[in-house]
Amino acid sequence: MERIHEFPAGPDDIDGDSSTSETENQHALEVVFDEDNARRRKSSLVSSENPKLARQAIKKRETTSCFVHQLLENQRKSRKSQPVMAHNEDRLLDKPPDAQTQAVHSRLLTKRQLSEMAIGVRELSKKLGSIRLKLRVKTIFLLTKAHDSDLIGLTRNITEWLLSKERDSPYIVYVENTLENNPAFDAQGLVSKASAHEGRLRYWDNELCKKQPHLFDFAITLGGDGTLLYGSWLFQRIVPPVLSFALGSLGFLTKFDYADYQSTLTTAFNDGVTVSLRLRFEATIMRTQTAKHGQNDLIEELIGNEAEDNLTHKPDGSYTILNDIVVDRGPNPTMSSTELFMDEKFMTSVQADGVCVATPTGSTAYNLAAGGSLCHPENPVILVTAICAHTLSFRPVILPDTVVLRVGVPYDARTSSWASFDGRERVELHPGDYVTISASRQRQKGFKE
Repeated sequence: MERIHEFPAGPDDIDGDSSTSETENQHALEVVFDEDNARRRKSSLVSSENPKLARQAIKKRETTSCFVHQLLENQRKSRKSQPVMAHNEDRLLDKPPDAQTQAVHSRLLTKRQLSEMAIGVRELSKKLGSIRLKLRVKTIFLLTKAHDSDLIGLTRNITEWLLSKERDSPYIVYVENTLENNPAFDAQGLVSKASAHEGRLRYWDNELCKKQPHLFDFAITLGGDGTLLYGSWLFQRIVPPVLSFALGSLGFLTKFDYADYQSTLTTAFNDGVTVSLRLRFEATIMRTQTAKHGQNDLIEELIGNEAEDNLTHKPDGSYTILNDIVVDRGPNPTMSSTELFMDEKFMTSVQADGVCVATPTGSTAYNLAAGGSLCHPENPVILVTAICAHTLSFRPVILPDTVVLRVGVPYDARTSSWASFDGRERVELHPGDYVTISASRQRQKGFKE
């Protein structure tokens, strides 16, 4: 824990601890991928984004200011020069099977690419957990409960401390735009205290977080676990490193005591921090395009062969979540009927109040209440738990993070189902629709004590 790394940095900067024997063991392992399962379904490969915007996103990914994604991009490029042998073939698969697979969404990745991404994140997470990173912080994002007057006062205190001329750097502090005219926060009084505060207190809104996530070098949350989850929801792509002060009713995710905020932040800025990466999911709503074409079978559509000119589904919105995705019966008085698919294989049908698909972070939330397994947040897994299942035949399942899971509503279901993402954006799923769930490239970055 003694070494300090300045960022931006390359992958060579954090490889010093690897032993020769460990390196030899890694090179001794050969991974073989089945060519028959080289790519995803054609419907899943349809991008909901403008092709020009997708190319811009790829370019932005390569030049991101986020230190974690810089390292991942360097890992990806280094692996690109290492050929992987195809199953029962002598030729090399150096290039992706399709140009579209270069898109950002993980549901567009081939099995090989998704596995490489997961392996890269695990290696990076292991190395980041054993070193301290000294971040170059200029812009700080502050998030609190805007309706809690007590927390607004505490937010004002920490904002004034960050803006003080006694700090080593003239930080720019962003607070929620609702606080600009809040009498408890008194933004005008804060700025008028010193001329050095002028122009350094700024305001964020949802649109700024969505369009310019790279603007923030460091995030601070004041509240409980729900506040941290809301922060994750605001940043659907790149998430700044988050330091959370425990000021809520739950404390699974908030590790730091607000009473010590001055010493905690001073240590983080001057001495560096140890970063932890938490798995997030990318979920995409897929709408059926064949519901009016007579009798349909969702199983046949999702594991059968698709015609080139007749795609069965199209994407209708994607969400990145930290806790869980729940597909339930919604306002319907009867049970929901869903079908689960793992990669290109049918898993099972579920008759229940719903299905909860949780990250390791979300294992202590709805998943736990539904009888699912508790899981350490660093485990790279997907937890699937039925909510009040009709029979005892479906038990909680733990899947690796390298699979793409699909939860669909069969065409013969009596009612529709409803999907929610971290408790937000409740969306109706009609018969024939499904949700595709996979590990997101955009991980949640937090700090260890």
